[in-house]
Amino acid sequence: MGVFSAKEFDNHEDVSFFHDEKSGLKAIIAVHDTTLGPALGGTRMWDYANEAEALADVLRLSRGMTYKSSLAGINLGGGKSVIIGNSRTDKTPELFEAFGRAVDHMGGSYIAAEDVGTTVADLEIARRTTRHIAGISEGNCGDPSPATAYGVFYGLRAAVDFKIGKGGLNGIKVAVQGLGNVGYGLCELLRDAGAELVVADVHDAAVEKAVQNLGATAIGVDEIYDQAVDVFAPCALGAILNDDTISRLRVKIVAGSANNQLAEDRHARALMDKGILYVPDYAINAGGIIVISHEGGRFDRERAMSHVRGIYDTCQKIFIRAARERVTTAEVADKIAMERIEKVREEKAKLALAS
Repeated sequence: MGVFSAKEFDNHEDVSFFHDEKSGLKAIIAVHDTTLGPALGGTRMWDYANEAEALADVLRLSRGMTYKSSLAGINLGGGKSVIIGNSRTDKTPELFEAFGRAVDHMGGSYIAAEDVGTTVADLEIARRTTRHIAGISEGNCGDPSPATAYGVFYGLRAAVDFKIGKGGLNGIKVAVQGLGNVGYGLCELLRDAGAELVVADVHDAAVEKAVQNLGATAIGVDEIYDQAVDVFAPCALGAILNDDTISRLRVKIVAGSANNQLAEDRHARALMDKGILYVPDYAINAGGIIVISHEGGRFDRERAMSHVRGIYDTCQKIFIRAARERVTTAEVADKIAMERIEKVREEKAKLALAS
């Protein structure tokens, strides 16, 4: 398993592997870029098929966090961590204390938060052995999932306004894939805005909850790609937009919270060629990291959520520039993110020369 030869490797600054025999911890922490500040990113716990799969995931996710922070206008870099294990059966306090020690070993270059398979409670245990944890109750922000869902809602609304021009979501049909904390929170916001919901999840209880509480229509997990709706909202795991699924989509817009939705970069072009407006994942799902960036002794939730609502304007700028330049929204989002990073790098270089 090579790191430098991995196709997902993108000049990452640091990729560290941690193992604690007593607790069973097997974790990888990847720091992609710290030009804008220390790397902040969630901790994913997943039962990966093998270590190569875990490495590929953490490399892609950490790069995405760099772009996410830059595009959101916050002074944080990009990082991510993965814990190899079943989040439903393998969690123990000892494992997360060991994970906290791993994070502490990074010396502050990486700050951990919750992600798929982990909770605020898990990270509060990790906080016992490191101070480099964000998004917990102690930092005033708490669970960032509601903020992520809130941001996705505004990004989705921006896409509907741009592509369909309705000026609202009443009557808009949305197929939501994945009903975790963010996916279900998004469904609640969409229902309140008058949208019609079609939902799918691998967990039957989550689907039943959406049907009973939100009036959603339930379908099978594989049928979600075939729905004749306005918006497809992927809110589960990544790499779900590929040759097979894109050919099946019957939507105008793809806008959801999942990270790394494109199986390959070329799939952004495939969506564009099909006339589907793709909202780049790291642009639309930045609400959590935005609200975490406001943490501190003077944390103001309304100010933080106002910043999250800015995702609407960010997405609109991406759509307009992509249409003007006749390139994909993914390419434009990358350009905007890198333009800010390069500007900061140049300023730092000038300061270094001056000193």
